[in-house]
Amino acid sequence: MKLKKTFSIVLIVMAIMMISIITHAETEDLSDSSSPIPVKVLLLPKFEVGEMSGDFPGEAQFYYEHYLNGAEEYKIKNGKDEAILYYKDGIALSVLGMGKINAALSTMAILMDKRFDYSDAYIISTGCAGSSAGNTVMGDVFIITAAVDYDLGHHADSREIAEPDGMTWFHDADFDDAAVVLLDPDLMKRVYTLVKDTPLETTERTRNYMQKAFEGVEWAVRDPQVLRGTTVTGDNYWKGSYDHQNALLMTETYQCPDPYTSAEMEDIAVARAAEWMGLLDHLIIIRDSVNMDAFMLGATPESLWGNAEATTLASEESIEAADIFVTAMKNNFNVGRIIIDQIFTGQFR
Repeated sequence: MKLKKTFSIVLIVMAIMMISIITHAETEDLSDSSSPIPVKVLLLPKFEVGEMSGDFPGEAQFYYEHYLNGAEEYKIKNGKDEAILYYKDGIALSVLGMGKINAALSTMAILMDKRFDYSDAYIISTGCAGSSAGNTVMGDVFIITAAVDYDLGHHADSREIAEPDGMTWFHDADFDDAAVVLLDPDLMKRVYTLVKDTPLETTERTRNYMQKAFEGVEWAVRDPQVLRGTTVTGDNYWKGSYDHQNALLMTETYQCPDPYTSAEMEDIAVARAAEWMGLLDHLIIIRDSVNMDAFMLGATPESLWGNAEATTLASEESIEAADIFVTAMKNNFNVGRIIIDQIFTGQFR
């Protein structure tokens, strides 16, 4: 009899526990759908070098340290196992991963998470880039007004082109609807007007590097500036005169409003995801130059990419970036901070 009584008590306790779990789950579901957390700024860097704070910085660290220390962490639903959204006081940040596929899927997973309300959020896609030899310098910061897909169209190996100096990219109008995203012109005008005079820094080593690499040309040794520009997004990290000419041609072909300035691996994907979610008019792209789209000081594809021992761009010993990486990321943050602070004070209109 005592055994039956004990068993009955166990069943009652289990039932209470199950009811509690179900109620908690229902409360979570209700919270997800009826009380989403409002986000004013969503920051989307693409990689971090090590930790989120306190070591060599990648694309997230300066923003995280200034705005998100002690932030709550949320595992992103339907994201990669390691995908985390950091949230504090209306600002959210998540590291998307590199390349167009990672960027698109991660951005969609974030924006579709019903725990958060992004309806009034400004999305800031931020990160480093290579930049256009001839009109940019390492350390520049770009407010992007158009993103072009480098991979759409037709590419040929230069060794198979009939004309030795012919173009290696060929336009295909069938891809035009997918190949370019133009950002909201009114928003871009407001952003650029706000940040165009932001003081930017360089380093003596970088200035000397640029002077030697582009000897005798004035543009190569000017101080870094905030520029409007078009970014060319490709799923490969390219350099060289052929692809530089391709990027110029793509920018002209797609009638982008500003010159080709930067090359990176994610922004058209972020822009498409924002567009599909009805948030393109709230997207801001900030890129900083940490290297050039040209082979410099005798570098070759083999010497840069064929050597497993070669240093990365995110290194103080980089043979491509001199020592500009950290300084350029600070430049990016100093531009982005102006925009974010204006949003939160209600002056960004």
